Amino acid sequence: MLLARRALLLPAAASVAIFVGLLAAPAARADYAVLRNGQRLHVTSYEKLGDMMRLDLPGGSVTIPAADLAALEPEEVFPPNPPSPPPGPKLDVPYADEISDAAKEFALDPKLIASVISVESNFNRKAVSPKLSLGLMQLQPTTAAELAVANVFDPRQNIAGGARYLRQLLDHYGQNLVLALAAYNAGPERVEQYRGVPPFRETYNYIQRVTDKLRENPNSGSAATSTSLLP
Repeated sequence: MLLARRALLLPAAASVAIFVGLLAAPAARADYAVLRNGQRLHVTSYEKLGDMMRLDLPGGSVTIPAADLAALEPEEVFPPNPPSPPPGPKLDVPYADEISDAAKEFALDPKLIASVISVESNFNRKAVSPKLSLGLMQLQPTTAAELAVANVFDPRQNIAGGARYLRQLLDHYGQNLVLALAAYNAGPERVEQYRGVPPFRETYNYIQRVTDKLRENPNSGSAATSTSLLP
């Protein structure tokens, strides 16, 4: 399940300089909003409303406390996503079309998305965990809002939001699948705290189960190379 995440702070001086400069500029082009929990959201425009910020995203808009916004950075700071993997045979799983579309949009192996869904919710679109993770990819309500997922129980929206978050984590950790999965389960702040996979049995088991699912598909293009992660 995807746990609530806390701040991944950027260097204070750089964050404040970029943040103040961009707030003073007109919101006429695409930028990235960097949140204090480590998320980067692709925004088409933004507006400060008192102590709140409205961020317009390609899939909708979200209003957050201004204090939760660490910086606004130009789009050209970030490298483009890697090319999408070549199309393969359609997956024989529920929501295969939605998974395929999200994989193309966010340059992910569809088998990775399917493996995460299998472990997170066993393809139950109405799944609710004891910690209030929701839907197929078990998004926390705050995460869903940050990803502009309006209906967390809608399969297409939930899968697209979870895939977007996986893409962000893979980019943040240099395409290291194990660290990305650790952050998806335990939160990026825990990965930063322990400088690697947090020493939680739940997280070790989670990574092992997802990578085992990937290895069940011999044609998978994902880097599912882990052996046992348990100490």
